[in-house]
Parts: sequence; C-alpha cells; structure tokens
Amino acid sequence: MMDAAAEMKRPLLSVKNLSVSYGAIQALKGASLDVYPGEIVAVIGANGAGKSTMMNAIMGDVKRGGGEISLDGNPLPARSFQVVSAGISLSPEGRKVFAPLTVMENLEIGAFPLKDKGEIDEQTQRVFNLFPRLEERRNQYAGTLSGGEQQMLAIGRALMARPRVLLLDEPSLGLAPIVITEIFKELAAINKTMGMTILLVEQNARKALLLSNRAYVLQTGVIISGGNSRDMLNDPEIIAAYLGGGAG
Repeated sequence: MMDAAAEMKRPLLSVKNLSVSYGAIQALKGASLDVYPGEIVAVIGANGAGKSTMMNAIMGDVKRGGGEISLDGNPLPARSFQVVSAGISLSPEGRKVFAPLTVMENLEIGAFPLKDKGEIDEQTQRVFNLFPRLEERRNQYAGTLSGGEQQMLAIGRALMARPRVLLLDEPSLGLAPIVITEIFKELAAINKTMGMTILLVEQNARKALLLSNRAYVLQTGVIISGGNSRDMLNDPEIIAAYLGGGAG
C-alpha cells in the first residue's frame, strides 16, 4: 500500500500533452499540468489563451485531439457525465444555471451521481452551510438571483456530486469587486474546510495567484511557465504581462 508521503507525490489530476482543435485552429498545443491532493492550482492567461478549452476538454465537453488526462492514476473517461461520476465537477464560465428551475432543483441536478437520499441531503446541507444565501433562496427561481448568487449556485451545484476535484472556470466574470472578494473567500473556505482540491482558470490573475498554492501560465494554447503562486506575484514578467504592471 502506498504511504501518505508517496501518495502526496502523485498528482490527483494529471494532464499530459493535451491538444484540442476547432477545425483548423489548434486551441491547445500539448498542454500539461498536475494538481496534487488538497491544492488550489490556478491557470492564468489572456483571453483566447485556451483556458476554458482546457477545462472543457478535461470535462469531456470538447473532443480531446491528443494527450492523456488521469484522475488518481486512472484514465479519465471521455464523456462529461462519466467525468462527473469519476470525481470531477465543473462550475462553468458564465455560471449557466438553469434559470427556470429553483435553487433546490439546480442543486438536485448536480447531485445526479449520488444515489442515497441521505447522502444528497447531507451534501445539500454542506452547500447551504457554505452559502447561507442559497438556503434562504432555496425555492426561488435561479434566473431571478443576482450574478453573485448565481455564481454561488453554480459552485454549489458542482459540489453536490461530491467531487474529488472542483474545476472553476472564470468565477469572477461579470461580478462586482465586492462580490468577487466574497466568492474568493468562499473558495478558500471550500478548500480549507472540505479539503477540496481545486483547479481554477481566471483572468483576474492577481486574485487567482493570491488564492492558489501554485499556478501555470497558458499562452496561445501552450503552458509557458509554472511555479509557486507567491513567487509569481513578484515575478517582473508576470507583473508586466498579467498584473497591470505595463505592456507585455
């Protein structure tokens, strides 16, 4: 049996040489990254770098042209519902809540891999403990929620499947600064209180680096660098290119 130290050395989620094309356009060109148990790992990059394509490829929402993706050493299935059942959930870019359904109905959809009602009730309460406003609005239609509340619901829906890895695609998109701060505080709590391993793609590079343990830089479909997030916050090239320090 593998001991705890050796277990920590093996990535929980591993992406190796991932390629994705949309017709003649190659969106990912052999991208690789590792996420270890309990980590928050960020992927930063400009618009069009391929960040969302990477998330959708992991989830099986776009066809993988090449490469390997594994969860805990096992190949990840190619279809999205199988990926969720295997242990990875996505809170998608733009939230994509089911507007005509209530908060509770959205959460119940997220729980589809769980078969035991007691387990579903327990996970629902965990989500409500993280996001009390969702409990207050449990019978409200999702389309009537504020942007921040819809983001909470998208994250909560992803958590309902009890994933081993939570993927977050642009959680700050379209939100006011005060709401972004609240959402990122909750993400830190999810990581700390639930021990949730998180892979985050985010255009707000400063917020992403402050939240994460490690980070990768994705540029035109290629991972060009990676390292400790605090070190990257002080890297002149990262500052110039992604943190508002000048042209880059």
